[in-house]
Amino acid sequence: MSRQLTIEKPWQRWLIRLGVFVAMMILCVPGVWVVLTAFRPNIEILARPAVWIPHELTLNNFKGIFGLLPTQQGLPVAQYFINSLVISVTSTLVAIIVGMAGGYAFARYRFKGKAALFLAFMLSRTVPGVALSLPLFIVWARVGLIDTPIGLILVYMAINIPFTIWLTDGFFRQIPVDLSEAAQIDGCTRWQAFWKVEFPLARSGLASAAIFAFLTSWNEYALASQLTRTTASKTMPVGLMDFTAQFTVDWTGMSAMAVLIIIPALVLTFIVQKHLIAGLTFGGVKG
Repeated sequence: MSRQLTIEKPWQRWLIRLGVFVAMMILCVPGVWVVLTAFRPNIEILARPAVWIPHELTLNNFKGIFGLLPTQQGLPVAQYFINSLVISVTSTLVAIIVGMAGGYAFARYRFKGKAALFLAFMLSRTVPGVALSLPLFIVWARVGLIDTPIGLILVYMAINIPFTIWLTDGFFRQIPVDLSEAAQIDGCTRWQAFWKVEFPLARSGLASAAIFAFLTSWNEYALASQLTRTTASKTMPVGLMDFTAQFTVDWTGMSAMAVLIIIPALVLTFIVQKHLIAGLTFGGVKG
């Protein structure tokens, strides 16, 4: 018989809450500092002693990176944003389609070498991206994919597909096969049974896989910095380096652009939060 851990004493509950609060503060303080830096003047950032609470908030930092101030030359932020959006959305869509098909195949079918192939996919995720930067650069240079969006799309597809297969495989395994078989007995084809019965049940899991794949592509820097060179292919994280010079760093501009990078991720997460929470808890409670 399994025993459920219960916290009976009030001081234990408050101690856990305090620990969670402290952990969240440690995680959130850097992000809050970046957001505040994006809206404060440069003089407060460089002040000694440090100014923790801003005395003045301004939008000039955002205007400056877009070239809307006469005293500051702007950057091609809009082009960086479009590049990131096209690369991230395209690689995510392909990863979800291929990963969903692969995850379904691993969950529902038996074939020779299934375990070894699945293990190979998982092992490919253990290789850090920075370790692949040199081999990828050499190969991409020979096939002419350096400094092209398609080059990054292919890289992010290769990174996201194994993880998507692993995630969707777990979700499809939680769906009883009897549901699909019952639908086929009622006259559905194999494809109709999948699309009308199994896919709706796994939709929350696919949303979870999609958000993880998108954020991986959107925030990735190490490979993008090696495989891109010009405005035509640079992504938002790589564009942050445009604010660094030999002896100085434009902290206000860098922070403003960092906020622009954060906003799409927050908006997307807010839109799919219902499916994301359901996907993360899917199969956690069994009747």
